[in-house]
Amino acid sequence: MQPISKPNGPGQGSAEPRLRSRTFTSMGTVVSLAIPAAPGTAPQAAVEELEAATAVVEQLFNRLDRTFSLYRPDSEAIAMARGELTLMNASADMRRLYVEAAEWRTLTEGAFTAERPDGVVDLAGIVKAHAIREAGTSLLALGLKDWCLNAGGDVLVDGSPTPGGTRPWLAGIVDPKDRTTLLTAFPLVGHSFGNRGKHALATSGTGERGHHIWSAGLPAARDEGFRQVSVAAADIITADVLATAIMAGGARTLELATSHWDVDVLAVKNDGGLLATQGFRNLAPRNS
Repeated sequence: MQPISKPNGPGQGSAEPRLRSRTFTSMGTVVSLAIPAAPGTAPQAAVEELEAATAVVEQLFNRLDRTFSLYRPDSEAIAMARGELTLMNASADMRRLYVEAAEWRTLTEGAFTAERPDGVVDLAGIVKAHAIREAGTSLLALGLKDWCLNAGGDVLVDGSPTPGGTRPWLAGIVDPKDRTTLLTAFPLVGHSFGNRGKHALATSGTGERGHHIWSAGLPAARDEGFRQVSVAAADIITADVLATAIMAGGARTLELATSHWDVDVLAVKNDGGLLATQGFRNLAPRNS
């Protein structure tokens, strides 16, 4: 999944603002922050603003990775996996996120879970979205109004790629059969345009670091599997958790998600077929 730049629409002005971005690696994936340069902003000032914002986001991601990673030998999660630390004695961050994940397990009827099949606490299905959520809060606190944050295929936006305009960001969804091709691009709008739009989009699947997805023996997961699931929602946690849950729970969980949450879903079936809600069916296919 990736942000796509697109020429301005009618009434938006004739010049496309320059979209600047910075990337870094954390949580085993690439994180990118894109910010359009506001009209009249000096080039050096725009660069300094972006670099300062990226530094804040990177520090936050790395701090959470040091707590939740099951690949860092010095992390809190590893200490718990080894039996050296109990959840009761874990940090407040660990306990709060575990409780949130456990609530989602109930809401998704077990399709989303905070434990691996061997019983080890594994919050990989929610921690990246949590980091994006916290980073978004930090960006708003810095006074940034227009930005797109992408962490390994999970996207959260605010404002517009055209500062002061109403044009949405477009989040491209990669075809799992051909990673150089896009299935479509979904419009995401910033909170400044109201709370009715979709501000976040997440993709889970065999090509999107799906090691934290387990079927948990759900019958639906065995009967009809998905290769990739993308969910657009008002917040990144809902988008990411439901994408993971639908991957694990199959068609049964897809029906649950679309009937209980205001989301749009694009699911790629194992046989290559597509299942899409109205928001995705209204979009034209893209080739890129």
